[in-house]
Amino acid sequence: MPEHYAADNEPADSEPGTDEPTPDIGPDPGTPVGTDLAKALLELDDVTLRFGGVTALDGVSLNINEGEILGLIGPNGAGKTTCFNVMTGVYQPTSGDVRFRGVRLGRRQRFQITRLGIARTFQNIRLFPEMTALENVMVGADARHNTSVVGALLRLPRHRREEREGRDRALELLRFVGIERRADEAARNLPYGDQRRLEIARAMATGPQLLCLDEPAAGFNPSEKSALMDLIRKIRDQGYTVLLIEHDMRLVMGVTDRIVVLEFGRKIAEGLPEDIRTNPAVIAAYLGVPDDAA
Repeated sequence: MPEHYAADNEPADSEPGTDEPTPDIGPDPGTPVGTDLAKALLELDDVTLRFGGVTALDGVSLNINEGEILGLIGPNGAGKTTCFNVMTGVYQPTSGDVRFRGVRLGRRQRFQITRLGIARTFQNIRLFPEMTALENVMVGADARHNTSVVGALLRLPRHRREEREGRDRALELLRFVGIERRADEAARNLPYGDQRRLEIARAMATGPQLLCLDEPAAGFNPSEKSALMDLIRKIRDQGYTVLLIEHDMRLVMGVTDRIVVLEFGRKIAEGLPEDIRTNPAVIAAYLGVPDDAA
């Protein structure tokens, strides 16, 4: 959060007190979030991505509106994770535009896109296994630090302040996702569900406005999925916009505001969960045709 990272010539921080309110863990308020669901935060405009003769995305257009939870669903190979990769700079589209808060992402590097305000998790957990849970989240907080290499080597005042604030924010986020008690444990020793929560905390530590969650419920049992739904709602209530890829349709239908459906790299449907549930094209492509269908 930019307001937390002051210049070296600012007054020294006061000593922390025990009666101070818990700091807000919401996103960087560069643009008001959640005030107008009709305002697009991220836009894909006729995006096509080809790998040689294979078309992974074929003219996909969609908007992610501020303050909503958007579900992105489809069968395996539909292009869902490819969409994530285009949004976060892993792949450059063959044609079409990706805009975030009206800014064309173009050929920006992944770290630049992170600093603009987009963060993601992955299908396969990608933690630093030998680092503690706290250190993993502090790595995410580093994305918003402004200290130079020289400042870090010499441990100048701004570096010390950012390091302290990064640690405080990391602890707040571990508490927020419910694994504060694991702060000093190596990430590899955490239970699988806690590792998933740790990835979410680390992504949130980068200070995003858009949080992209790639199959966060994979491997969860029903009670863990229910708890994850509560966490995703709580994340949105803190002011984040959430893009969710998930195969568990009960979770998707229960937590999203809108759903976009892909098949073979094309968008085949978009709408409210209750509309997607009964959409014939979606039923045929993904949800399954009823046994008594003709």
